[in-house]
Amino acid sequence: MTAPRVVSLAPSATATVTALGAADALVGVTHHCDPPAEGGSAHGGTAHDGGAPAAVGGWLNPGLDRVADLDPDVVLTSDGLQSDLADECRERGFDVRHREPATLGEAIEAFAARGADVGRPEAGEMLAEEARGRLDRVAEAVADRPRPTVYCEEWSDPPMAAGNWVPDAVRAAGGRYPFVDPGERSREVDLASVEAADPDHLVVHVCGHGDRIDPATVAERDWTVDAPVHVIDDSLLNQPSPALIDGVERLAALFHPEAFPGATS
Repeated sequence: MTAPRVVSLAPSATATVTALGAADALVGVTHHCDPPAEGGSAHGGTAHDGGAPAAVGGWLNPGLDRVADLDPDVVLTSDGLQSDLADECRERGFDVRHREPATLGEAIEAFAARGADVGRPEAGEMLAEEARGRLDRVAEAVADRPRPTVYCEEWSDPPMAAGNWVPDAVRAAGGRYPFVDPGERSREVDLASVEAADPDHLVVHVCGHGDRIDPATVAERDWTVDAPVHVIDDSLLNQPSPALIDGVERLAALFHPEAFPGATS
């Protein structure tokens, strides 16, 4: 079976396709994706860059003429912010596979769906099953331990408490998250409400900044919160890709280091 020509317009889709072992099908990605070195190899790569998938622009404003030039069999989009883009791609005649997970469970289901999207259904099912197994092991390790209260900040100006699958991720890691319900979008928070919750941990994962945030910018705010600040790479929590499972494991080790003696904080 010939591998489909895949253009991914979402970093989470690119990361998931790579985890599926299907990176060789990627002929195009956005500037915001982490392009795999072997991308496009199933189709001879691209002449100008030695085989890496072509960059087609930003994840919210890709060049659809450039996408058309790549002659994709399937175009991958994700998140409600790309809904209009997905519709525009359909209007151009592209076969669009749009996934919009809002919870941790839906994100894992999307791993399997992405496998089907790129002609690797068995790999998708295996990836989802592996993710569930890893979460089960975390759940077993944190069971019956006291649950610390956790505040997760996705954006700092203004401060926004993380939503979507992050509340699930905190709870899966053995914490309490009173700021946003699972599946709800991230929202601006009043610092007084954070103070009132008296969090035991502050987790900062500012979208688009990786782990390049000075924890002092949060720790030294004019508030009465006395808790350690953990800056982690935003891809571990902000992206509904297999990296999210890495993020749950990272959080669990931060919240319950005694349960994960081999982990590094």
